[in-house]
Amino acid sequence: MEENPKAVLVRISGRVQGVSFRVWTRARAEDFGLSGWVRNEDDGSVRALIVGPEGAVSAMLKEFWKGPPGASVSAVEAEPASQETTPSGFRISH
Repeated sequence: MEENPKAVLVRISGRVQGVSFRVWTRARAEDFGLSGWVRNEDDGSVRALIVGPEGAVSAMLKEFWKGPPGASVSAVEAEPASQETTPSGFRISH
């Protein structure tokens, strides 16, 4: 039985820019079969839209706390998001 899809908008703070966080996020999201996007924000955080089965979304949220080598995550804030504008696949946005 497939899980219902879930969509969350996530803000990751800490040392998350300049450490390939977006590339790492896309790779991990693809591993989990998630759709969405990731981008750097002007305030130094990274924002991502993660859409997929609830279990995969929850697993990705836990992964954000680890991040790629060189990252130091201080906060992961997630809020429900609309699935209406979800891209197919996962992309890095600028």
